[in-house]
Amino acid sequence: MSLRHSYTVIAPLYDALLAGAGTGVRSTSLAQLPQQGDLHILISGIGSGLDLPYLAPCHRYTGLDLTRAMLNRVTPRIGKLRVDLVQGDSMSVPFADECFDHVVLHLILAIVPDARGCLRETARVLKPGGTVLILDKFLRPGETAWLRRTLNLLTQHVVTRLDVVFEDVLASTPQLKVEADMPVLTGGWFRSIRLLKG
Repeated sequence: MSLRHSYTVIAPLYDALLAGAGTGVRSTSLAQLPQQGDLHILISGIGSGLDLPYLAPCHRYTGLDLTRAMLNRVTPRIGKLRVDLVQGDSMSVPFADECFDHVVLHLILAIVPDARGCLRETARVLKPGGTVLILDKFLRPGETAWLRRTLNLLTQHVVTRLDVVFEDVLASTPQLKVEADMPVLTGGWFRSIRLLKG
C-alpha cells in the first residue's frame, strides 16, 4: 500500500487518533518560531492542520501534504491565518531554492520512505540563517529496539517508520546544524529538535 493511499484512507480518523496526543509538545516546538515579522514558513507534511492553532498570525504559511484528503481537513482550521495549501511530496518539494525563512517538520521524517531526501529538500528551500523545527520519533544511534524494528516491517508500508535514526538522516545534510535536541515523549523516543542552516 502506498503512503498516498494509506493517508487518504486514514484521513477521516487522523484527528481522532492524534489531536489530543502531543498537543503540548506541538505548541512548545512552534513557540520557537519568531512571534513577530512577516516571514514565509513551510509546514512540510501539514496533515490535517493540527499545528495551525499554535502559529503566530503575523507570518505567511505554506502547507504541503501528499494527499488532497488531508489538505481538505486543513481548511476549517485556517481561520485568519495566511495559509497556502499545496499538494506535493516532502521528498521532492515543488519550491525554489532558499524561499522559506523557517520550515516545520512535525511527524514527517519518520513517515516518508526517504527521510534523508526529505531533509535535503528542506535544506534546499530554507534560507541561510533559517531554522527547521522537528518533532518525531527516532531511535538513538546503536539502539537495538528489536520490538520497534520488528513492528517496522509492517508499519513502514502502512503509516509510519519505527526505525529512523535521526543522526543518520542529519549526516546527509551537513549545512544543517543541531541547535537544540530535547526528549519530549515516551522516554525520549519522541524528540523535539531545532536545526539551523549555516
